[in-house]
Amino acid sequence: MKDKKEKQAPILVQMAIFAGILFISSIVSGLLPKQLPVPTSVIGMILLYVLLATHVIKLEWVESFSGILISMIGFLFVPSGISLAGNLDIMAQEGVKLILVIFVSTIVMLVVTTYVARAVLAGKKLLTEDGLNKLAKKAENNAYISSRKVTEN
Repeated sequence: MKDKKEKQAPILVQMAIFAGILFISSIVSGLLPKQLPVPTSVIGMILLYVLLATHVIKLEWVESFSGILISMIGFLFVPSGISLAGNLDIMAQEGVKLILVIFVSTIVMLVVTTYVARAVLAGKKLLTEDGLNKLAKKAENNAYISSRKVTEN
């Protein structure tokens, strides 16, 4: 927890930040080729993450409005549910294919996540002091063995 409370931006300023990011995202989405249909909201999330990670935008500037949006997430999904209900004929025709695609993509996502997590943990372990010492010692041994082979020949 922080010792001093950072001053939050007014809600209208936070809304303006989100609106600006969404506007830029819609421009970027329009510039992408039609073969790469990336939703504006996904581009916006990536852009917001980059701006937060590079400290161009401080978390305090968007935190309150983000909380408001998260609290309304169920309401924000209502249009998706309504459009899904409007296309029940497609669900009836392609239901088995949809379920198969959802199942396979979930399995692929879980497997990829597992391997990425393992790689990150292995990299983290390697970057600890012990891991770096072992790596340096191994490199030293390899250099010694190579130099012996060169001198023997």
